[in-house]
Amino acid sequence: MSLIKKTDRLPFLFDDFFTNDWLGGTTSVSKIGFNTPAVNVKETDEDFILELAAPGFVKEDFNIELDNDVLTISSEIKSEKETKENGKYTRKEFNYSTFKRSFNLPDTVDGTRIEASYENGVLVTVLPKKEEAKVQPKRLIEIS
Repeated sequence: MSLIKKTDRLPFLFDDFFTNDWLGGTTSVSKIGFNTPAVNVKETDEDFILELAAPGFVKEDFNIELDNDVLTISSEIKSEKETKENGKYTRKEFNYSTFKRSFNLPDTVDGTRIEASYENGVLVTVLPKKEEAKVQPKRLIEIS
């Protein structure tokens, strides 16, 4: 008699299917494209900074757009690798990876001055604050 519910066995079958290579090796599910990059959000006196961890990409892989105070960062990568022997496929693999992250921007962000750069596996997006939203230095007010 089994103590495992029948519904609990189905995910294990899919785990084996997606993690075992057909030729005997193992494959990580993350290689199939199920990962969403982690994002750090920092605030300074001058701006907000988004740091998106995406190693192995190139800057052309990213699409960044601003629509009605919603910043969307996305990527879609397709690759294909094949090995032929005497004109027949002995092995053909393809990979499709995609992600999309969206951020609702506060009223204090100046959307016309947003900048982005990609270096060492990190996409950095700088969201400058509007002048009126920046922290103003303390000043003395004279009494007349």
